[in-house]
Amino acid sequence: MTVKKFLLCLFVCLISVQAFTQIMPSPDRAEGDGPYNKLILRGVILIDGTGAPPVGPVDIVVEKNRIIQIQSVGYPGLPINENRRPKADENTKELDLEGHYVLPGLIDMHGHIGGSGQGTPAEYVFKLWMAHGITTIRDPSAGNGLDWVLEHKRKSQENSITAPRILAYTSFGQRAETPITTADQAKAWVNENKAKGADGIKFFGANPEVMEAAISENKRIGLRSAMHHQQLDVARWNVLHSARAGLTSMEHWYGLPEALFQDRTIQDFRLDYNYQNEQHRFGEAGKLWKQAAPPYSEHWNNVMNELLELDFTLDPTFNIYEANRDLMRARTQEWHEVYTLPSLWRFYAPSRQSHGSYWFDWTTEEEVQWKENYRLWMTFVNEYKNRGGRVTAGSDSGFIYQLYGFAYVRELELLREAGFHPLEVIRSATMYGAEALGMEKEIGTVEVGKLADFVVLEENPLQNLKVLYGTGTIRIDDNNQPIRVGGVKFTIKDGIVYDAKQLLEDVKTIVDQHKARENAKLTQPGLDW
Repeated sequence: MTVKKFLLCLFVCLISVQAFTQIMPSPDRAEGDGPYNKLILRGVILIDGTGAPPVGPVDIVVEKNRIIQIQSVGYPGLPINENRRPKADENTKELDLEGHYVLPGLIDMHGHIGGSGQGTPAEYVFKLWMAHGITTIRDPSAGNGLDWVLEHKRKSQENSITAPRILAYTSFGQRAETPITTADQAKAWVNENKAKGADGIKFFGANPEVMEAAISENKRIGLRSAMHHQQLDVARWNVLHSARAGLTSMEHWYGLPEALFQDRTIQDFRLDYNYQNEQHRFGEAGKLWKQAAPPYSEHWNNVMNELLELDFTLDPTFNIYEANRDLMRARTQEWHEVYTLPSLWRFYAPSRQSHGSYWFDWTTEEEVQWKENYRLWMTFVNEYKNRGGRVTAGSDSGFIYQLYGFAYVRELELLREAGFHPLEVIRSATMYGAEALGMEKEIGTVEVGKLADFVVLEENPLQNLKVLYGTGTIRIDDNNQPIRVGGVKFTIKDGIVYDAKQLLEDVKTIVDQHKARENAKLTQPGLDW
């Protein structure tokens, strides 16, 4: 057996093992009110997700789980015009939300539902997402096993658990009896994957014959796809190869700089590089964009234009690599102490084994390299958006000090840093996510006929995206004292109204219980405080 085939076999085996080490399933739903025969959100300021500016006050009328009316009821600074308001009856639930902001439910395009290594119960993960207004997630790899994910997808659709809507993208080759090494094997697995109920496939890499067959067959049968172009295969199969074969979206950025090479064909790896050494892997990755064609050069433009013509989606997941450019910031985020499970904290700590815990000797030099890496990466992503390309928001939480829900909000801030207007950020988090999933007729914007998925806030997120964090943001009151404002007030999914702050309190209770059971506290690596 060749080394390449051995590594592929090892990867498939690891995925299979992971599928049998599932996290604790989510309990039956005990939260949320509704859906109602009729629900009216009164007097809100609407940011509809299309990129349109806010408008309000409006009343939004929902029957069961569908939006049936959006009615303007006046002008800012004037009393509501009661004559214009939709009528209520004895079966109507009314929420007086005058002055509140309403967005479409947020979509996390890279949402792993925890893992056995992290020790994260499904309830913990789901409530962190829902507490931050995330009503739909794409699970890229179905790491708890396809059957487990599909069961939770069904329960979420039925609203029998408190959870976002779930789309299951199985890892290519997951639970295959033998490594997939031919086009026929690839096509057979792809069709079997659809028959089992998967919504799509996440690819990592394989030989070009297998990749071409699998991606094109997946597109032919109507499923969508994502890919993390891992370094083991990207020298012979980059983003352009994937997009041409029919891949619908890419995750992170691996494979994109390689498509932009013009004076080399292989990344300039250090000569003692070992992919299994994650400090090598991620340290060298921070040098990659400097090796690509410079922004706005002919080759840079040609690659971008071809991806645009192919209607290709970028899901950059900026946040998951942020510790690479500022490890201390990521490690000391204020929510860790209250909302991070001790098992998850241990998983984050420097380790030669835990994925994403490669802090053997992370230096100032590497952080500086990664800051430049971000500058070039963000330039490409922002220009892709400017030329009409679809960019979505995904978090990849549960690794590298990034916590579910909180990390997603950080992703929105990083899209803003890349150059997106706040309305463009919200559009990426809502409408563009729905389009990438093929669900634009159901979710992603607040429009009549769509599902009743909303985020309700007391503060304007366009002025400060930080108000979306569960911990809110800091402001000074009239007495010159710091106070907290913000945090999602209600997350509404399928017409069911959830108290977002109570969901976050539930998470705190779970964490407190784990800490008490383990007699654990969170300390910084190498310190006892």
